[in-house]
Amino acid sequence: MDERPPLRLPEDPTGIDEPHDVLAAEEFAMPVRSRGEIPPDPINEPHDVLAAEEFAMPTGGVAETAGSNFDPRSFLPAAGVLMLLALVLRRLRG
Repeated sequence: MDERPPLRLPEDPTGIDEPHDVLAAEEFAMPVRSRGEIPPDPINEPHDVLAAEEFAMPTGGVAETAGSNFDPRSFLPAAGVLMLLALVLRRLRG
């Protein structure tokens, strides 16, 4: 086994022995409500609305029906490759 010396913390460069680093949470306390009663909500109707309820996500357009899986746009990449191939072959012949 490899025997290593125990790890030690580095010396404080300031030379101060007592604790002197203060966390921000200790330095700047957050204000809290009084322990009294919570005031009633001034709005009587429901008003906290989730964003998902307020702004619905758009769907993919027209709902698909059974048997209508044909989309002519699916052939566009193949048509582009065929046109490019035809242009290359035309230049090679000419």
